[in-house]
Amino acid sequence: MDTLARLMAYIEKSPSPFHAVRSAAALLEEAGFVRLEESREWRLEEGGAYYVTRNQSSLIAFRLPTAALTGWRMTAAHSDSPTFRVKSDSMSGDKGYIRLEVEGYGSMNCASWLDRPLTVAGRAVVETPAGVEGRLVHLDRDLLTIPSLAIHQQRDVNKGHDYNLQRDMQPLYGAEGAPSLTHLLAEALGVEDSDILATDLVLCPRQKPVCIGPEGEFFQAPRIDDLGCAYATLEGLLTASPSPRLGQVYCLFDNEEVGSGTRQGALGSFLPDVLARTAEILGMGAQAQRQALASSLLLSADNGHAVHPNFTEKADPENRPYLNGGVVIKLNASQKYTTTGLTWGLFRSICRRAGIPVQIFANRADEPGGSTLGNLLSHAVSIPMVDIGMAQLAMHSAVETAGSRDPAYLSQACATFFSAPLHPEFDGAYRW
Repeated sequence: MDTLARLMAYIEKSPSPFHAVRSAAALLEEAGFVRLEESREWRLEEGGAYYVTRNQSSLIAFRLPTAALTGWRMTAAHSDSPTFRVKSDSMSGDKGYIRLEVEGYGSMNCASWLDRPLTVAGRAVVETPAGVEGRLVHLDRDLLTIPSLAIHQQRDVNKGHDYNLQRDMQPLYGAEGAPSLTHLLAEALGVEDSDILATDLVLCPRQKPVCIGPEGEFFQAPRIDDLGCAYATLEGLLTASPSPRLGQVYCLFDNEEVGSGTRQGALGSFLPDVLARTAEILGMGAQAQRQALASSLLLSADNGHAVHPNFTEKADPENRPYLNGGVVIKLNASQKYTTTGLTWGLFRSICRRAGIPVQIFANRADEPGGSTLGNLLSHAVSIPMVDIGMAQLAMHSAVETAGSRDPAYLSQACATFFSAPLHPEFDGAYRW
């Protein structure tokens, strides 16, 4: 099984951020990583490999060096994607219909969610004889749809439509008298309806990841942004050679699509807490900790826009990433991406030595760009960073498209990055 097949399996097992974290944790444990709990004492050993979760929807894994730690090599991706969050069990529509009540999560292409089979996945908080527990649930069935209004009743729809989330995007659940969503969740979890105290549920498309093109040169799936990077950076960590002096860190944060300003988001204290706690256990003083941060490097991994075959004018005239063209390095003069000339050059040097192609993404000068994890993380952890990702089409649609060779490029780039012996000699200069 190659990287693409493993990524597609990961996406299929990860219909919600909670499932993405559980799927990553399973791969880490299979590779020998030991689970830690933030609420318990940590015992760490040189050369050990560990992971910890927060809110069940974010995860940080790290591998310690076999000698004194001099710096960190880190990657960061996110577990969430634009979708719809379920607000309550159900609401009655017109006679004969039951709709779920949902609200938008992130910025999505609404039209892409219409007229396709959907279901729900996420976390149910359950009362048990011992206490309260968050349990993951995925109703693996064609359960919902958001029906579009027939063109006969909106003749100008192909001229553009302003979607109202409350009116247009509430999913059809069933007919009057159908069992409640809470009942279906309870059945799936093997508990009573009354045991379910609360939920964190999202809508998810039912389409499975597939390869397309005459030779399978592209692949299509829900949540490629950002599970493509979430998996490829993880595979990079798992296949990287351990470093004698560098700590290797993998971050998977929730809530990037809504600004990251949560306890489990990139703006929270998760990464600083893990680094500080680890450094304290390793006996590093304040000066040694700051030296290590200054000697670190982080890859902020989130996908970038490929040149669109039907809208080529939307791409920058010179910086034009294509599917299967290699790892994308993302640039932005307003610093919405963290890439500097130095970190750009460092990453290119690493990829060049490994024979991995890279390409540059920058927005047109007359279009503002979006933000991602790196510049938010830099508020909490001040280290050199570079924004990277895979090129893709239809970003923030219910189903997206990317190049079949790019996941392997990104995985190999991350594996090389984690173990590359580059280190700073002085400000502005690194040595192999």
